Amino acid sequence: MKLLLTSAGVKNASIHEALLGLLGKPIAEATALCIPTGMYAHPWVKPAGAWEFIAGKSGQPMTELGWKSMGVLELTALPSIDRDQCVTSVEHEDRKSLM
Repeated sequence: MKLLLTSAGVKNASIHEALLGLLGKPIAEATALCIPTGMYAHPWVKPAGAWEFIAGKSGQPMTELGWKSMGVLELTALPSIDRDQCVTSVEHEDRKSLM
């Protein structure tokens, strides 16, 4: 599993190149899992911030980069989700990214 943590999506060429280097293939052939949880600690985040990020309306490009598929995992919901369901989802997305 490869992870790229950014504070504001893919906003410049060096982050975009790092992403392509991690993927080892074009974005259009890769899957991604968006985890917006970290944004809640930022003082400027609005209540709709997670939706805006996921919907590609935040000005912080990530979900709108042209992925083959995009999943969402909201970590604040983890206590209410069966662990096996969550782990299975992440592993499924990880396997898809290897294809």
